[in-house]
Amino acid sequence: MRDVPAWILLLPSLPSEPSRHRVAVWRELRKLGAAPIGSGAWLLPNSAPFAGGVDRVQAVAVREGGTIAVLDGTPRDATAAETLRAAFARVRIDEWNEFLDECRKFMAEIDKEFAKQKFTLGELEEEEQSLERLKRWFGTLLERDALGLHEAVDAASALARCEARLEEYAERVLDENAGPDGTRPGPAA
Repeated sequence: MRDVPAWILLLPSLPSEPSRHRVAVWRELRKLGAAPIGSGAWLLPNSAPFAGGVDRVQAVAVREGGTIAVLDGTPRDATAAETLRAAFARVRIDEWNEFLDECRKFMAEIDKEFAKQKFTLGELEEEEQSLERLKRWFGTLLERDALGLHEAVDAASALARCEARLEEYAERVLDENAGPDGTRPGPAA
């Protein structure tokens, strides 16, 4: 696991009503990968890709009628460093676990199609789109994983299994949809 030597602390202040203003800033903070660490306080490693998104969050806060204090800092001691690391890790681990759940759902969906003998080109396209979404999400999570958590390794393995299972399904779909002469459907040459 990697250490994070410096952190960014974000302290947004927004009007209480309407709540959509606070929600807009909250969404931007989550999108950036910030971890909530207390009442209204958010935490980010002070490194790329996080530092670049802070300006975007500030712009949203101002647009929504509020402000956001941004502080750069380093922990005073090992206890403080571990407190910040643990808060950030909790959010990342939750995201990796959610990703793993979605990989399990993807695998279950493919298994269901095999069980139902549903080998259509339309279904294959739908499953390919689902896998592409998982790949994009994995890339986003990996970019946010400044700590190098072991959950990322588990997620990479799960994604590889999803890819392999979809390849098995694709082969079966193409076989089932082959013409009388054995020609499989595909792009024109």
